Amino acid sequence: MSTATKRKQSSATAEKPNPSLEKPNEQSLNTALYDRFVEQSREAFEHGKEKGHAAWEKAMDHARQQMEAAGSFSAEQGEAFKRFLLRDLEQTGVEMQRLGKEAKVSLHPARVSAGALSSLAKVLGAAGSMLTGLSEKAEHALVYQSGEITMAGTLTCSTCGEVVRLSKTSVVPVCDNCLGTTFRKGY
Repeated sequence: MSTATKRKQSSATAEKPNPSLEKPNEQSLNTALYDRFVEQSREAFEHGKEKGHAAWEKAMDHARQQMEAAGSFSAEQGEAFKRFLLRDLEQTGVEMQRLGKEAKVSLHPARVSAGALSSLAKVLGAAGSMLTGLSEKAEHALVYQSGEITMAGTLTCSTCGEVVRLSKTSVVPVCDNCLGTTFRKGY
């Protein structure tokens, strides 16, 4: 059987290629497109009069439609980018809410009344400990799969614990250590 025939048969039976196994140039293009999508969504959101979740979704739809019309990416890829950005924004919102609640409790005026300097030192120490705890929890907050696109951060393989640090928007890789495809994201 010729090599061309084998390729044709394997491509006919292959379900869907794993984006994390794309060539580096394709990954770079996808991450650059995602960054551009994020930036256009942010600009549309900032120029809009409304603010909030619905306004973000509207801004993402606007950016997606513009980029699809320009031929930058397919409708399917645009929807995937929107899902990735919603996930990243949701995680950021969850962490900010958690931090706000912890600060509100720790810095409540009743806690800082008697012995203000001493109490403040204790509160700040406790807040520092809570922030450290929150950053550790944030690192394990979301599950990411190989092939998805995400912003910069730290990925920890759920199978073997291997740490992958992303310095910029990237496609989530397959674990170099164990070939695992599920990671926890930290910022």
